[in-house]
Amino acid sequence: MPAPPSHQYKHPHPAVAVDLVIFTLQDDALQVLLIERGLEPFQGQWALPGGFVRINEGLEAAAERELREETGLSQNYLEQIGAFGHPDRDPRERVISVAFYAIVSADKVALQAGSDARRVAWRPWRDLPALAFDHREIIHAGRSRLVEKMHRTTIALEFLPSEFTLTELQRVFESVQGDSVDKRNFRKWAESLSFIRPTGKMRRGGQHRPAALYRANAKALLPIPNAATETKTAAVESARKAEQASAYRKGYEDALAAMHRSFTESEKALLRSINSR
Repeated sequence: MPAPPSHQYKHPHPAVAVDLVIFTLQDDALQVLLIERGLEPFQGQWALPGGFVRINEGLEAAAERELREETGLSQNYLEQIGAFGHPDRDPRERVISVAFYAIVSADKVALQAGSDARRVAWRPWRDLPALAFDHREIIHAGRSRLVEKMHRTTIALEFLPSEFTLTELQRVFESVQGDSVDKRNFRKWAESLSFIRPTGKMRRGGQHRPAALYRANAKALLPIPNAATETKTAAVESARKAEQASAYRKGYEDALAAMHRSFTESEKALLRSINSR
């Protein structure tokens, strides 16, 4: 039996790539991992790690592979930022890139450039060099996503060791947000979080006072939604639906009453016409 004919498409197919925005904290600043491109286009310029998706792999698998090949990093946490597809973003051909961001602890990795990169280095997101493609736009989109998730998930813990102080947690928030927060209010808020708990141990050393150590609650999952926000959102949605239902009922009742009034007047007119004959 002959094989069924393969599908043929007349329109051209764009290539698909993945780009990686890899964040870390160094010197109390949010840093992004960049590579110096060893190939054209944009040879010698700084760019995000990334590459083309192979025909037999998924997007996340491609992102994980590129992470290993270009930086030597193996990382479990990856999250998609979005797709970037301006027609002129790549001078070689029509390329749509799906961007991911990852978080690593800088002191736990030894960076190494892959075959497509001359060098690899951390750079502050506020002080980026000239970048290839549309990678500056992708970095800013990744940071915006990171800031948005800081207040409703456990993602801040990805920057920290297994045990940390509240001061270290505060520095994560300040570094990612780009501004300072009130220490007293932050500690009060942090101590109310369900996804961290005190270890009962203290960190001693240096000229500072001993600081209490915390760790992630074993029951906390990433991401963990803000219950208060979700409850408020659900309440608003419920109220909106109730208003819609009420408006619908009122409109229906008004229409029904008008029909009854119209029918009654017609009936009266008919009766008057019959009686006048």
